[in-house]
Amino acid sequence: MNKIGYVTAALAMTLAVAAYAHNGATGIVKERMDAMMAMGNAVKALAPMMRGETAYDADAVRIAAATFTSHAGESMTALFPEGTGGSPSAAKDAVWEDWDEFVSLAEQLATYSAGLALAADNPPIMATGDMSATMMGGETMMGEESAAMMGVAPTLDTIEFAAMPVDGAFEMVSQSCSACHAKFRIEAN
Repeated sequence: MNKIGYVTAALAMTLAVAAYAHNGATGIVKERMDAMMAMGNAVKALAPMMRGETAYDADAVRIAAATFTSHAGESMTALFPEGTGGSPSAAKDAVWEDWDEFVSLAEQLATYSAGLALAADNPPIMATGDMSATMMGGETMMGEESAAMMGVAPTLDTIEFAAMPVDGAFEMVSQSCSACHAKFRIEAN
C-alpha cells in the first residue's frame, strides 16, 4: 500500500471513531469534533482520486481545500480553549502543554490547504508508492519519512504548491493532519 493509502486508511478509522465519540459532546468540543469530521470527510472524498481510482475533479479538490482552509490555522486553535480536554474530547493534554507546536501544525495545515487549492489544476502523479521522491522535480521534499510524522514542516509556501502535482499537495495536507493526530489526539481503543 502506498503512503496515500496508509494515510487515507488512518483517517478513515479516525472518522469512524470520531462519529462514535460525538456522543455526548456539546459546545466547543462538539464544534471542533464537527470541524475534524468535515476535514476527514474531505480527505475521504479526495483519496480515491489521488489513488487514480476515480476520475480527477479539480473543482472537488478546490472544495475540499476550502474545507481544510476554513478549519485550519486560527480557526482550529480557537476551538481548543484551555480546559476543554477530557471526555468526550479526543484531545490530549499535550495540546495545551505544547501549545506552540500545536499552533505551528494548525498554521502548517492552513498553508498546505491553500497550496492544495493552487495545485488543483495540476495533474496528479497517481501515487507511485514513493510520492515524495517524484515531487518537485524528482527531489525528495519531505526528507526522511519520519520527519512528517514528527511534525517537522518542509519549508514550502503556498506559491511553491502551484507547481506541485495535486496528489503531492494532497499528501502534504494529509501528513500535516497525521502529524497533529500523532501528537495531540487520543488513540481509540
